[in-house]
Amino acid sequence: MTEPLIIGAMVRTLGAYPSGWRRPGAHRDPAADAAILRHIAREGEEAGLDYLFFGDWLATGPDLEFRDPYLLARIDPVSAVLFLAGVTSRIGLIATVNTTYADPYTTARSLASLDVLTGGRAGVNLVTGAEPRAAGNHGRDAHADNETRYDRAEEFVEALRRLWDSWDEDAWIADAARGVLIDPEGLRAADLEGSQVRVTGPLNVARPPQGQIPIVHAGTSPRSRALAATEADLALTAAPTLADAIATRRLLRDIAAEAGRSPDAVKVIAPVLPVVADTDADARRIVERLLALVPLAEGHQTARTAFPPNRTVAALADAFDVAADDPLRASEFDRPVTAAEAQRLGERGSALIERLAGIAGLRVSGAGVTTGDPLTWRHLVAANAVPAAFVVGDAGTIADHFETWRDEGAADGFNVLSAFQPAQFEAFTRQAVPELRRRGLLRDAAEDANESEGATLRDRLRISSYVDA
Repeated sequence: MTEPLIIGAMVRTLGAYPSGWRRPGAHRDPAADAAILRHIAREGEEAGLDYLFFGDWLATGPDLEFRDPYLLARIDPVSAVLFLAGVTSRIGLIATVNTTYADPYTTARSLASLDVLTGGRAGVNLVTGAEPRAAGNHGRDAHADNETRYDRAEEFVEALRRLWDSWDEDAWIADAARGVLIDPEGLRAADLEGSQVRVTGPLNVARPPQGQIPIVHAGTSPRSRALAATEADLALTAAPTLADAIATRRLLRDIAAEAGRSPDAVKVIAPVLPVVADTDADARRIVERLLALVPLAEGHQTARTAFPPNRTVAALADAFDVAADDPLRASEFDRPVTAAEAQRLGERGSALIERLAGIAGLRVSGAGVTTGDPLTWRHLVAANAVPAAFVVGDAGTIADHFETWRDEGAADGFNVLSAFQPAQFEAFTRQAVPELRRRGLLRDAAEDANESEGATLRDRLRISSYVDA
């Protein structure tokens, strides 16, 4: 029997699509994140999702308003999972830690504490950082190069594992009659002397209930893929197509096998941004509105600090190699795209237009198709400037995507993003989740209720201990 998928929520309180916060009723105030985090956590746990995942970014700036608004101001991920530990009882809690700047002892201690406090629901996503501005925020002149960062990351993982293994399972005796609290032979130092990481230990937190806390990692470079395949329990990927996803998962499993690890020990998790509604047509209208709300270079926007240069029709024309003297470069944003103009956008333009027809129900004017809203230059510029891997439709359409990727060997699970909060997350949990469960893509509700109390994140992820992997 095929196993259910691993399904978690990648939490972005301002939404995962840059214009999502502009939707009516959408959460848009980071100062009020506590309420929306509680709501997301309870919604996700009630739906039977396996974990909540919190990414991180160690800098901010005005450019993020247009590129990734959710990064402008956000709760520290370790603080977020500790906050939610008290309002949940079953769902896993995964926090991101940047190994380039974090201290391994502090990281091991805070995550072990979370694991003890939650009865084994902690997880950690280790990243090396891609934001150069983070260096100045941590007293450094420049962000380290890729090789140096991964040298440190590998030693960081070793430090965590040694520190979490400070206590034997039976080291805590607590024999009041004899006055013996611990077996000192069951307490060991880390004694790691690496080129990047040094830590003595032992860890002054009780042994984590999971023993080794699940490690998550993502990346596309050879070093990052090697780290994910040989050390991580969950490997996060971001392949643009089904074929790419199949190839990436196969590659990661091959790397694991070459390193002497069981390929089944690493679970490959793909991101997905479902836009869910009662009907496919309703879902496509939501995407059309999201595209229409993307700020473009018009009116006062061009004077905004750090406004992106790619949000003009001329920039779109440049991206698709349109002739410099072509009059379509001067098109107004809200004018429909004609069939003749669509042809001049070439193969890449045709591919984008075809995708917009599928995800937003938009049609080129004069192309012989009478159904669907007209495709405008606004839609094209927004979709090109702010690409997103939308999966759009009703519960059945969303489930079809999940099922295909599982059955084709493209992923062992998904990180679910929501274009805006809370409505789209609720649409996924309340509409798509029952269909996923009906098809056996998500664990049975009775199984979740009966077995999840007291179950660890490792249990939910169906991963063995690291030493057995």
